Amino acid sequence: MPVSGESKALIDSFNRRIDYLRVSVTDRCDLRCQYCLPEGFKDFEEPANWMTHPEMARIIGLFVGLGVQKIRLTGGEPLTRRGVSELAAMVSALPGVTDLAMSTNGTRLARHAADLRQAGVRRLNVSLDTLDAATFKEITRRDCLPDVLEGLDTAHKVGFDSIKINCVVHHKTHEEDVARLLDFTMEKGFILRLIETMPMGASGRQYKHVDLNEMGGRLATRYGLVPTVEYRGPGPARYWVTHDNIPALGLITPMSQHFCATCNRVRLSVDGTLYLCLGQENSVALGPALRAGASDAELRNLILAGIAAKPERHEFTTAPERIIRVMAKTGG
Repeated sequence: MPVSGESKALIDSFNRRIDYLRVSVTDRCDLRCQYCLPEGFKDFEEPANWMTHPEMARIIGLFVGLGVQKIRLTGGEPLTRRGVSELAAMVSALPGVTDLAMSTNGTRLARHAADLRQAGVRRLNVSLDTLDAATFKEITRRDCLPDVLEGLDTAHKVGFDSIKINCVVHHKTHEEDVARLLDFTMEKGFILRLIETMPMGASGRQYKHVDLNEMGGRLATRYGLVPTVEYRGPGPARYWVTHDNIPALGLITPMSQHFCATCNRVRLSVDGTLYLCLGQENSVALGPALRAGASDAELRNLILAGIAAKPERHEFTTAPERIIRVMAKTGG
């Protein structure tokens, strides 16, 4: 395990290189997806505890100095916070950042897409579980599907390198809804990624996961897709491509086929808490240390100690009640 700030690689105790940081710029969201946030949820972080954009950029810079190359800005819904394009510009200017991406629900994307692209964001993941307006309203408790579709059109026009649609699948999901999404994404040149629901908080535990390997195989056969390892990217998805080698469908299977042995990521919440595993409570309070006057060297040492304590794997299947925090609080 590296012991000094001179190191250019973060290696945990299970010999995994950590080169991917997901940064939650807010835990607030303008949707209330049934598997994510309860309708009346109010346990958000106090704005006084939010890291400022310069504070976030400082901590991200320390990670980049330790060998992290891939940064994703996320939430909550990141575009509900002012100045995210300015933060993106700060991050993209850091020497060593090779990939800057954002996860969003797309409701505000139309008005921000051009600024994000100009600031250096190159890839987008947009959450969208259905193209049916009534089903969308039932899932999200909001009636704004047209806003998401407009955002996708605008993002496509301004020229992001990659646009992926993230669709959460559970026992109430209709496969034909997913097939309709796949028709849409293949027509638009997007990539559809199916994600098994996880027992994050009480909302997440309401939904049973389904084995996406089976659904993915059926859809791949139906659309003439073949498996590939060429487009794995920084995350855990496994992909299928069209006959002319265009990526079309991906699976993220934390429940049926976990990928903990190759985990390369950690998450930074809006208050500066470093979460070392999505399915564990291990964390490091970087934000409070920064605000208490910690030097860069002291913050690096906290990061190194945290990476050394990164758990081997999540316990979603063996202890689903362990994680009481909601996904929005952790960062997607």
